[in-house]
Amino acid sequence: MSSTSRKYRRTACTGLALALPLAALAACGGGGGTDASAEAGSGKGTISVWAHQGQKSEDAAVQNAVKSFNSSQSDIKVELKLIPGNDYTKTITATDASELPDVMEFDGPTMANFVYNKKLAPIDDYVSSKTMANATDASKSQGEIDGKHYGLGMYDSGLGVYGNKKLLDAAGVKYPTSLSDDWTADEFTAALKALKAKDSDGKTLDIQENNGLTTEWGTYGFAPVVWSAGGSLLKDGKAEGALDAPAVVSALKTFQSWKTYVDPNTDGNAFAKGRVALSWVGHWMYPTYSKALGDDLVVMPLPGFGNGPKTGQGSWAWGIGADSKNAKAAGAFLDYLLNDTNVTAMTTANGAPPATKSALAASPLYKQGGPLQLFTDQLAKPCGDSAITKSCVAVTRPVTAGYPTVTAKFSEALNSVYGGADPKDALSKAARSIDQDFSDNAGYEIP
Repeated sequence: MSSTSRKYRRTACTGLALALPLAALAACGGGGGTDASAEAGSGKGTISVWAHQGQKSEDAAVQNAVKSFNSSQSDIKVELKLIPGNDYTKTITATDASELPDVMEFDGPTMANFVYNKKLAPIDDYVSSKTMANATDASKSQGEIDGKHYGLGMYDSGLGVYGNKKLLDAAGVKYPTSLSDDWTADEFTAALKALKAKDSDGKTLDIQENNGLTTEWGTYGFAPVVWSAGGSLLKDGKAEGALDAPAVVSALKTFQSWKTYVDPNTDGNAFAKGRVALSWVGHWMYPTYSKALGDDLVVMPLPGFGNGPKTGQGSWAWGIGADSKNAKAAGAFLDYLLNDTNVTAMTTANGAPPATKSALAASPLYKQGGPLQLFTDQLAKPCGDSAITKSCVAVTRPVTAGYPTVTAKFSEALNSVYGGADPKDALSKAARSIDQDFSDNAGYEIP
């Protein structure tokens, strides 16, 4: 499956941290129309590495990888700097390219902005062919622009519907057991109605409303509704006709109708405590849900709206700073960071699907027959961000430096629809706003 192939788009003033929930940030960058390339250097000496500070277990995995790399050889020394996650993207955005490290982590949808502002360089010449070949197609889709790769991840992400088997069975609800027998939207609605009949307060669904729909969760969690309806957040640089297509309007109308079944989940435990039978969320809730439900936990794909089931994908990735004077050494470290030992340690720490083929195949959770095989099956059918066909499943959020506008306007529209607004009006307004912004900025194309 081919990934992103287009002129990438740029914006003069964007920056956002895309951890869940989203912390929206904005800062101006210089930018330019020429690709930035790091200097190869000697392949020896000290290199600097920046990473976001996340869960303690994730931090430990990165720190251990650096320590192990430094002790494994004497030619290269890595100096690691951890920056608090809430400040991380803002820090990169505000830092001049010349002051950025040799290697830096970044959240996937920020990549195009950093590339345009000459803060990331292509990594193809510096990581080994073995490392590149071992990266999953979905991971490569997120990090590719015009055939060049600017980042690779240790882990990926995915969405699904978790179910409480005990409650589903009690309501007589038949549910999917694999990607191939996904619910249609109508079947999902019928399941909600059947579950409501057996539920004391009629609330049978969790959609992580507590995270807020105007955050990045709104886009990551529910853009699959748009894609599954045959629409897109952005197509050929335009939202109008793609985001507000009749099938998308209809799909959002169905989404709107589900609100009556939704537990607002103010305590974050609606599903774990058994108040609802279904939870629309990502892989990251598996540890909590598995502990709470045990054998009663089932994992299902999101319902389909006509263009096949879809899921979001993409997460933090690693790249080489465009002003690095020692990209050969940076690439050697990336090769080491992305080996089975370190990827397995990281994904054991955070529960995410490995973004390398070998670690994914060996993962107790994600291997064939594992409890989260569904997420592997989804990531094995990547769409990239543009060729969203019925046969592919895992969709990359639009690879554009104008992504902050796209995600802000879509999530605002989604929240408005959820609150009762007319879906056609809300989506058309969002599409016009996105297109106006792109028009005001010369289409976000490189001059």
